[in-house]
Amino acid sequence: MFTVPLPRIGTDKAWREAARSLLTNRVPPEDVLWDFDQTLPELFSVPRPLPELRGQPKVPKSFVELSQQVVWHKDPQRFARLYALLWKIRLDPALMSDRADADLAKLQQMEKAVRRCKHKMKAFVRFRDLRNGGPRRGFAAWFEPTHHTVEPTAPFFARRFADMDWIILTPDVTARFEDGTLTFQAGQEKPDLPEDATEELWGTYFRNIFNPARLKVRAMTSEMPKKYWKNLPEAKHIPDLIAHAEAKARDMQDRAPTLPPERVARIREQLVETAQPASWNMLEAGLRGCDRCPLCQPATQVVPGVGPRDARLMIVGEQPGDQEDQAGVPFVGPAGRLFDQLAKEAGLDRESAFVTNAVKHFKFQQRGKRRIHQNPGSAEIEQCRFWMKSEVALVKPKLILGMGGTAAECLTGSRKDILKRRGSVEQTDFGPVFLTVHPSYLLRLPDQLRADANAAFVADLQKVRRAMS
Repeated sequence: MFTVPLPRIGTDKAWREAARSLLTNRVPPEDVLWDFDQTLPELFSVPRPLPELRGQPKVPKSFVELSQQVVWHKDPQRFARLYALLWKIRLDPALMSDRADADLAKLQQMEKAVRRCKHKMKAFVRFRDLRNGGPRRGFAAWFEPTHHTVEPTAPFFARRFADMDWIILTPDVTARFEDGTLTFQAGQEKPDLPEDATEELWGTYFRNIFNPARLKVRAMTSEMPKKYWKNLPEAKHIPDLIAHAEAKARDMQDRAPTLPPERVARIREQLVETAQPASWNMLEAGLRGCDRCPLCQPATQVVPGVGPRDARLMIVGEQPGDQEDQAGVPFVGPAGRLFDQLAKEAGLDRESAFVTNAVKHFKFQQRGKRRIHQNPGSAEIEQCRFWMKSEVALVKPKLILGMGGTAAECLTGSRKDILKRRGSVEQTDFGPVFLTVHPSYLLRLPDQLRADANAAFVADLQKVRRAMS
């Protein structure tokens, strides 16, 4: 049995070197105990020298990025979990992309928690002026992180405040930056820091930028958890701001200026909706030049509907995905392929239907080389409803199959309770609409739930087929 001591400071490097040595010597996870900061009972903490490194193991980049975050988690089993996964992927590197693997899913949750903790540290550290009178200004801050994130986050503050000396004290690790050098020491108890005159000014600014009309307490406490409030000077104002928010919002509304009649008339003229395209040529030309909302700027191209122009069934999805955005054709990505498979099982002929999306441009967030799907907002759905009206007017379908919340909001005006409303036909301004879930919802389900969910989706499509007969 190997007992691997890991220091509180420099944990990531120590774990990485130990894991490499163990892996290259084929030491299985069950033969390793990880002793973080000498926390193992003395009976188990007798270290056995690590074997010498035998070459450089090949590890997927995604695992390296994962481990660089997870080592800072507070879970005592984090090192064992990481090494157990590393042991598995040495034979199957593709495991890093297996969303059904429970071990990987757990580590990804831990990675997310560490990233969130690092973000909160950057947002909620509050420095106080030490007024030391030296050539460089000196500041100190007390912070209580959820995980061991002081060491990986401190370089951010070193770059941000390179022209001054500072110290961030925590119960876990203390980060000190003096004369351009960053060092780490053991944590300590909360010190008695001096009062800072600028805190009163900061409190005044915080109270004045508070908008009572936009207050959402749940969202606020999600972004600024209450556990951080005790160390935030502005937090003492929050209860009073919340208590008087409703009255202040009414007062703002009462004092809001009214628009002169002439200006109101001009605005109403500008809001008159453009006439709907009267032909397919006009619709296609309008879609190609669509700039009704900002989604047209980052997307590769507009993705119009396809299919017979006299189809009795119109299938409406949510928005193009990454592959649809590249191809300019709806439902060609993973969700589209799953729909084709399940529609075939249900006996529903997709080729005879007109297939389109409620929103015609791909909405995403760029993360490195990847484009991460984002749900369209209500304003974007409202702008694209103009094109949906045109497609329905030209196709004149007998029934519309709306899949997912975005399609439901576009066609019926509401995305609420989509799981309760599925399998039913609703009468709308577009005509009869049959609602169900989107195939991408099925893809996100765990394997143990997917078979039943697929069967329920097939049953919905069979209802649509019968309604069309």
